[in-house]
Amino acid sequence: MASSGISYNKLKMKFSVIGGGPGGLYFSILLKKARPEFEIDIYERNRADDSFGFGVVFSDETLSEFLCRDPESYDRIRSRFAYWDELDVARDGEVVRIRGNGFCGCSRKTLLNLLQDRCQELGVGVHFESNISDLTRFGDSDVVVACDGIASSIRTQFSSRFGTKITLRKNRFVWLGSSRPLDAFTYFFRSTPFGAMVAHTYQYEVGRSTWIFEMSNETWLAAGFEVENEATTIEKISVLFAQELQGHPLISNKSHWRQFPHVTNDHWHVDNLVLLGDAKATAHYSIGSGTKLAMECAIGLADSFIEHGENREEAFALYEKKRRQPVEIIQHAATVSLEWFETMDRHMKQSFQMFAFSVMTRARKVTYENLALRDPSFTQLVWAEFNQKSGDWDVQSSPAFTPFSIGKLTIQNRIVLSPMGQYSATNGLINDWHLVHYGARATGGVGLLIVEMTAISNEGRITLGCPGIWSDEQMKAWKRVVDFVHLQSQSKIGIQLGHSGRKGGMPLTWEGWEKPLPNPWPLMAASSIPYAENRPVPKEMDLADMDKVVFQFAEAAKRANEAGFDLIELQAHHGFLLASFLSPLTNHRTDEFGGSISNRLRFPLRVFAAIRAVFPIEKPLSVRISACDWAPNGITESDVLAVAKAFQDAGVHIIHVSTGGTVINQKPPIGRMWQSPFSDLIRNTISIPTITVGSIQTIDQVNTLLLNGRADLVALGKPLLIDPGWVRNAQAYEKFKGLPNTGLDVPKPYFQGITPLYSHQAAERKANEKMKRALKPASHQP
Repeated sequence: MASSGISYNKLKMKFSVIGGGPGGLYFSILLKKARPEFEIDIYERNRADDSFGFGVVFSDETLSEFLCRDPESYDRIRSRFAYWDELDVARDGEVVRIRGNGFCGCSRKTLLNLLQDRCQELGVGVHFESNISDLTRFGDSDVVVACDGIASSIRTQFSSRFGTKITLRKNRFVWLGSSRPLDAFTYFFRSTPFGAMVAHTYQYEVGRSTWIFEMSNETWLAAGFEVENEATTIEKISVLFAQELQGHPLISNKSHWRQFPHVTNDHWHVDNLVLLGDAKATAHYSIGSGTKLAMECAIGLADSFIEHGENREEAFALYEKKRRQPVEIIQHAATVSLEWFETMDRHMKQSFQMFAFSVMTRARKVTYENLALRDPSFTQLVWAEFNQKSGDWDVQSSPAFTPFSIGKLTIQNRIVLSPMGQYSATNGLINDWHLVHYGARATGGVGLLIVEMTAISNEGRITLGCPGIWSDEQMKAWKRVVDFVHLQSQSKIGIQLGHSGRKGGMPLTWEGWEKPLPNPWPLMAASSIPYAENRPVPKEMDLADMDKVVFQFAEAAKRANEAGFDLIELQAHHGFLLASFLSPLTNHRTDEFGGSISNRLRFPLRVFAAIRAVFPIEKPLSVRISACDWAPNGITESDVLAVAKAFQDAGVHIIHVSTGGTVINQKPPIGRMWQSPFSDLIRNTISIPTITVGSIQTIDQVNTLLLNGRADLVALGKPLLIDPGWVRNAQAYEKFKGLPNTGLDVPKPYFQGITPLYSHQAAERKANEKMKRALKPASHQP
């Protein structure tokens, strides 16, 4: 590898491109076309007519980019691709078609040949059967582009300097072809005696289609597949997917079973060496091919050298600036998508239209509104099936505004006020702030209000501003709020009962969590582990402490009932007292309350039983748990399912699924709807209703989560903190006219505001839809 001390005042630069895949070829085409004085040579280890794999996929958006960059290569690709606007989801013989997608398939071999010809026309040197492992021969090259694939030998030599990280994902997949014609991109899901399997399929030329078969490792092992035994692979799959193949044979091409490698690099260039294509970053094939990503990055790298000419360092910097964020966004979406396929066994249990909708919205990028604009006939099918469960389907209504029953408690819509601390109580006693706060959200139309964590004892508070319910005076103050909600709205109201544990003695949020109280009260927890270095060490609870806390929870539950609350939610999340027993990061006990998950559950379940024993049986109970600690060696997926099942068996009606908050060094990947997969895990594995949370901002996201079966209720925190009218605006946006026999639950003094609000939101929605349609790339169908 050449040193970085090269002069940049040359008129002619030398580029050596290692790897003749689509990324390297397209980069060379674009750069040579713009800077014909540059010397560019490509070194490919295979022969010109070798190709591994079958077809590649491009979207209309990518095709538009190709058109404006190099019309000549675009015309050649376009003349040889198979285009489709439809996508089919098929499961065990049932099929639904979704229109408005806009993709094309092209033979990988044809694509390579077309790009090779274009390179040679422009004067790019293309050298086949040149396996490069030693870069010393390129000592006179100004730039070496390493695009030699996922297993890049060039990147591997400098992996520590690139900061390379490779993670093998769980599922197994194999890339095959077939002669079966397909008129749409199709996901064929098949229930087999061994587990769920899927084929990602599309036609890429006349008489040829790509078939990527994918399944969990457990299913792969049970079916008896072998990594390199292509004959056995074809024999077994041909039987399992006989209905889908319709008598057409499968075709192999070094079709060995693999696990998808997720590749990232902290740095994309080292000295004069720069990474491109799969050597740089991979994205799971379920949201688009690596070829698409490689060619888009080729555009970015070529543009950077076109702009900065001989200034290599400036070009490299611009390349990363332009492409790193888009690549990371694509990789994140691809990871979310592949995680859905890693858990497809549980989704296979869903009703068919919900399942198909879940497939389409799996990456959380496509939503209900997106699909309704693409193909309203599909979303009407999904909505009809969703609403048929209640015996009343009206495709003009909104999923968010359908009733839902938690045990014997029916709430008017699916939107929940998440228990967000107000930190405005005095000595545990709430005041007019709380009456106005909760009253406004109730009259604003929220289906279920769950009031902030309410301490069962003075020492169970998180902060000095936390409310309590350990006295009759506090109960009566809460009763005033509950009575107002019941009198002035159709909302239901629940209370979250909790104990701060080791996270007590905190300052008010607006005073900064990093400043501990000067004289905090004594703390206790599952183990004597402080929340942070500057926090007090809690006492490890003994049996006497447990007995006392159980009694305090029971007394609080009695007062909650006397105050008139419709529901109690038990706080067992975010590292507070009960949660400290559940996570191995905070429970280091060696007695019967530590070790196995069944032991760690003992005390939380005892508290739950005490509440159930004194709270009227007709009133439901919820529990909020943290389903992930976002830290090494934290609670596991099997632990979470054991926790949920134990509470289900104990009589909980619904599980409020959160994550994190356990330890201060957590690293959660926060993004839109980011915690919903954990609700999905619990709901669709043990069959219990769930509430989901986590950066949910729009009514479209709420509807999407409900229709794809990730949750039964959606809790909003910060959106409802700042906007008590969020639900009213959403109802207007959705043109919701009210439920049969109840109408629109708007207080009479506010009636005059309905018409102008609905008119305004209708105009807003129309403008949004017009913008979305305008932004959709033009079709490239021949």
